[in-house]
Amino acid sequence: MSIRSHLSTLSIGAFALAAASLSMSAAHAAAPESNDPIKIALFDWTSVNLNARILGGILEKLGYAVEYPTADYLSSLTTGLTNGDLDVGMEFWDTTAGEAMKASDATGQTERLGKLGPKAKEEWWFPEYMKEKCPGLPNWEALKDPKCAEAFSTAETAPKGRYLGGPVTWEGFDDERVEALKLPFTVIHAGTDAAMFAELDSAYQRKAPIMLWIYSPHWAPAKYKGEWVEFPEYTPECYNDPKWGVNPDAKYDCGKPHGEIWKYSWSGMKDKWPVAYKVAKNYTIDTDELNKMSGEVDLDGKKPEEVAAAWIAAHEADWKAWAQ
Repeated sequence: MSIRSHLSTLSIGAFALAAASLSMSAAHAAAPESNDPIKIALFDWTSVNLNARILGGILEKLGYAVEYPTADYLSSLTTGLTNGDLDVGMEFWDTTAGEAMKASDATGQTERLGKLGPKAKEEWWFPEYMKEKCPGLPNWEALKDPKCAEAFSTAETAPKGRYLGGPVTWEGFDDERVEALKLPFTVIHAGTDAAMFAELDSAYQRKAPIMLWIYSPHWAPAKYKGEWVEFPEYTPECYNDPKWGVNPDAKYDCGKPHGEIWKYSWSGMKDKWPVAYKVAKNYTIDTDELNKMSGEVDLDGKKPEEVAAAWIAAHEADWKAWAQ
């Protein structure tokens, strides 16, 4: 290559770099387009609050004011995001929020911002050591055996098995599932996400019986050795048509749905805060990173704000690109 062409290449490179820098500066200079705070929802589990704090921390670095109201998971889709109480929600799972998302979409006042990244799975889960007492697992039909159910019982439910469900706000239709599949189990709802996993840890250490709602992405399936119960595969008909499935007289005679995790915003966000909207729409996160960070909060006792700040510092190039 001649000196002239080399210099020419350098000039083009320098020009491209300068243009990119100017473009980034222009995007950042445009923010904030409004001084009103952007309200990002906090719910009652760790990963969603980490994602809320990461997005909020990024937006603060871009000059926005951010607030973090605590909201109800499902009703936020048709109330908080439509009445001005919320502007963004970071995790709505196909597993539990499918119907609520359809209702939200129908209002025309919210926008589905795209997939968060990780795939969603939620189901009944048991530790591997329980297979000795209920050898037919993970097939759901093993749970119909009274001896198997009794192996999962506690003093409050005996001789029926005990299933520890998530907080009632998560829905999940576990009470209906038990009735539809005629399982000799009693559903007990945990008061909080943290209480549910504290009970799992205590039982696991003692090799005590436990059957509970475990979801992924989460650190628990990696920390504890166990399996999800294999129910009849979910279809929309199972939740809507009693004639579908193994019980022709009842809905919910199948497992929970699985699929994507979605981000939502108030529909006016794109006009009021265009750069922030762009960041929220482009925001994605790696499953393993999210599981690790959730463990840092739940297991290591770190504050969500601290863990979020570390992610923001390590991924500056990523979120700056999201703002373009």
